[in-house]
Amino acid sequence: MMLLRLVLVLTFLAVPLLSYGQKAKTIDELAKMYDASRCKTCHAEIYAQWEKSHHARPLMGVKGGLMLTPLALKKGEKGSTAFSEDSPGKMTIKNYPCFKCHLPQAVTSAEDSVAVELTEALLAKDAAKVGKLQITCIVCHHDKAIIHKRELGAPEKGVLYGKRDIPVHMDSTFKTVKKSAIFKDSVFCGQCHGLGPNLEFDQAFQCANLYGSYLHNYVSGGGTQSCQDCHMKNGDHLLAPNWNDDKASSELLAKAITLDVQTLGYEWLQKAGTLIPKVVVNTKITTSAGHRIPDG
Repeated sequence: MMLLRLVLVLTFLAVPLLSYGQKAKTIDELAKMYDASRCKTCHAEIYAQWEKSHHARPLMGVKGGLMLTPLALKKGEKGSTAFSEDSPGKMTIKNYPCFKCHLPQAVTSAEDSVAVELTEALLAKDAAKVGKLQITCIVCHHDKAIIHKRELGAPEKGVLYGKRDIPVHMDSTFKTVKKSAIFKDSVFCGQCHGLGPNLEFDQAFQCANLYGSYLHNYVSGGGTQSCQDCHMKNGDHLLAPNWNDDKASSELLAKAITLDVQTLGYEWLQKAGTLIPKVVVNTKITTSAGHRIPDG
């Protein structure tokens, strides 16, 4: 069985990743560079969970929507943004600030031509092409695995990171797994599920503040659970909620939010012979989540 797995892994790697330092010029090249489909050979259950997650469709939004379309619209066109240009050919990686979290590998590993191709795909509503760009295993288990780079250095070539050291890893590209200092900590998730305002861009904008809410409200109030404790129980890589699954999302929210409603109905005697029906409604919403709801 082990020999069969090795053969399968090597088969998946017949076309190697682009060499380190070389940037992708097309969507297909970037997708191939971060392709993790070979991971399912040994991690089938985890891979199946990831495939249903929003990490597998970070540019698709909810219900198949192409969430970055406003950036692709012509400058001045209704619905366009401050990052839009007057033609697709002028688009660059910097025109897509959402890449910071929704496709971080594009910031480090893609030429501006990828932004041009993505813009054309968004305008053409080519969901198949846009869907090739994903937050794969390599993004989390390599690129984002180290945040204290001045102290620990950048992620090592040929190394994946996880909860423990694995000296021999059955992969011809990532031959070793090293323990990450942050994999069990919420700060790992906070790299993307952020603090709120993005002030480093030429056009600052407000975005997800889950991690900020977690720190300033939940932890400061005595909360002890991490993001992983709630969203990755038993190593679940679906990282619920999956907003495309209405039933499961509703059930999860029902567990996190309690709504108490009390009503009092009466008749107000405004003057003799005049009764006006009245109702008093008191509502109390309590959340047990580690962050504000809703948020990005």
